Amino acid sequence: MAVVTPLTEDQAPLLARPFFAGGDPGPITAALAHVPELLETALPFLGAILSPSSIDFRTKEIVILRTSALLACRYCIDSHTPVALDSGLESAQVRALRNEVGHDVRDAFTHQRDRALIGWNDEVAGKTGAVSKAVAHEMAAHFEQYEIVELTLLIGATMLLNRFATSLELPVGDATVHRLVADGFERAA
Repeated sequence: MAVVTPLTEDQAPLLARPFFAGGDPGPITAALAHVPELLETALPFLGAILSPSSIDFRTKEIVILRTSALLACRYCIDSHTPVALDSGLESAQVRALRNEVGHDVRDAFTHQRDRALIGWNDEVAGKTGAVSKAVAHEMAAHFEQYEIVELTLLIGATMLLNRFATSLELPVGDATVHRLVADGFERAA
């Protein structure tokens, strides 16, 4: 049971109801609806970071899933596993990003660009956020500066959402659970 119950449209304050206009907005938006003033600020910010940009969908999903696994966010791991598969990542790559036993990220990703990104991601989302010179050099060899800025902000935003979803124990939807099972994945531990 969630610590904070995600609201339905009927329960939401009037200022939050426009976010329900398209139907169920998902647990993050429905939880933010408790404080419409934050909802009106947070969603455009998150939308700008998560929406299509010069960074391709697959690359963004590597960041989101890897960060979520490093921070052990069950909600985000489960929610983004099907999305990562839909982005073109292979099952073995998704399993490696999820830190599943027997699936090493170095074996699953052979392209240096992906490995540079994962190394950057692991250090930015790590204990201090400090990045070694070697990892920074490798990242700069494969990404433009504007891409490094955007990807680092994506890591940070994902960390924020990980903590939000984990601390509030947000529920994963039934459709997502069914998709995980259909794709041969277990719920994140």
